[in-house]
Amino acid sequence: MAQKGVQLDRETFSCSICLDLLKDPVTIPCGHSYCMKCIKNFWDGEEQKKIHSCPQCRQTFTPRPVLVKSIMLKTLVEELKKTGLQAAAADHCYAGPEDVACDVCTGRKLKAIKSCLMCLVSYCEKHIQPHYDVAQLKKHQLLEPSNNLQENICSRHDEVMKMFCRTDQQSICYVCTVDEHKGHDIVSATAERAEKQKELQGSRQQIQQRIQDREKDVKLLQQEVEAIKDSADKAVEDSERIFTELIRVIQKRSSDVKQQIRSQQQTEVSRAKELQEKIEQEISELKRKDAELKQLSHTEDHIQFLHSYSSLSALSDSPHLSSINICPLRYFEDVTAAVSETRDKLEDILRESWTNISLMVTEVDVLLSQPEPKSRAAFLKYSREITLDPNTAHKQLFLSEGNRKAELKAQNMGHPNHPERSSIPFQILSRECLTGRCYWEVEWGGKGGYVAVAYKDINRAKGDFGYNDISWALLFNKNNNEFWHNSMKTQISGSQSSRVGVFLDHSAGTLSFYSVSDTMTLLHRVQTTFTKPLYVGLKLWYNYGDTAEICKLK
Repeated sequence: MAQKGVQLDRETFSCSICLDLLKDPVTIPCGHSYCMKCIKNFWDGEEQKKIHSCPQCRQTFTPRPVLVKSIMLKTLVEELKKTGLQAAAADHCYAGPEDVACDVCTGRKLKAIKSCLMCLVSYCEKHIQPHYDVAQLKKHQLLEPSNNLQENICSRHDEVMKMFCRTDQQSICYVCTVDEHKGHDIVSATAERAEKQKELQGSRQQIQQRIQDREKDVKLLQQEVEAIKDSADKAVEDSERIFTELIRVIQKRSSDVKQQIRSQQQTEVSRAKELQEKIEQEISELKRKDAELKQLSHTEDHIQFLHSYSSLSALSDSPHLSSINICPLRYFEDVTAAVSETRDKLEDILRESWTNISLMVTEVDVLLSQPEPKSRAAFLKYSREITLDPNTAHKQLFLSEGNRKAELKAQNMGHPNHPERSSIPFQILSRECLTGRCYWEVEWGGKGGYVAVAYKDINRAKGDFGYNDISWALLFNKNNNEFWHNSMKTQISGSQSSRVGVFLDHSAGTLSFYSVSDTMTLLHRVQTTFTKPLYVGLKLWYNYGDTAEICKLK
């Protein structure tokens, strides 16, 4: 009831504008009271109307009333604030639904500040005092307030559990030690707590050490993030500058070509106009002579006709006819063709360069590489659809199965000439380039051959797989296995199978070859650094009819 009375008083002494306790209270002529600032702001908003009203009863006042602070109201409000704070402080001491209540208090219970394990009772500040003053009670074990004191009582014997059975890993009472736990490894709860406390400290030390290690990792990653950002910003800035320079060079070349074309146009047009003027003069002269001849043709005096004809009939050769050569209108088409050819070459260069640029961007890796898969199912997650490029096939290789299978034929397959075609027996490269993590399998039919990876720019005339520093090749046949790189041979032992699995982790620089049957057996693994995209390479053995097929795994 006292709390309700305080709430009622707060409503009575509250401003109806800000809904808070009155500040600098003033009473206007109608009797209602407000904070001085609130009513001033309210009337300032009505200033244009020249009529001022009460926000509650709407009574109007003309002129605007003079506001005077109410001393009595201010005093009452201050007293109300003090009373409210005291009530709140007292209210805070009582136990709420989530608090542990004092078991001794009657009526409205106060919050407990301690619980006693001997008494199995929780006490407020007032009722705990005997445990601090009475000698016998001082021996009781006090702990923070708890609603679970009953959990310390043995359910079988209704005794406080002060022992611990290590055999059964549970708390027990004294009676339990001579009853169902007789003969077990039993210690006091205090001793077991001390033992567990040591383990707990050890666990905490490990956790704290891990926290420190992880905090160091976080700092390292934060530094790495900043380094990545700085490096990326610089790369973007440098790239923009380089591409701007490239654009400027192209624009300069474009301007030069345009200027040359216009200059040549002016020269040729001037020559044509000069010749045109001479021809037009010649036409005028011919027309004049034709008129004279026409007039002569009408002369009736035969002697006069013969006398004049000898001087008019002779025609001089035109000096311009031999210099005019009319040809189809293709004066600057060759220039356009040359520019188009330059564009195509530049696009080819940019396309190849872009692959390398994209590779360098995607291979930026902050974290450590993931471990290589252990099972074939895990490898298959990285499988790629790979096809063979007909433009790189040796002339005796016949392709089928959607350009996944190559077969060695005795005759020439009639492949058209192509700058990327291999003249080395009997090699072929894939159409797709490989970056990141990739897995593929090759099924051999016959005596075997080479399965390899190589850079695109491998020499088509001398670039045997494994005999240079830009290709890595596994020689696979039924007699033995060999790995070749840069003309260096590594002999390989391992189980034989007609299927070889290859796993590439481009960014980690690992290349692994497996014999695939019911299980996967590692034949050889390479650790190096790949600087360009790789292409799958196949080379068949010297037996007509032998085949090699890139398996369809998905």
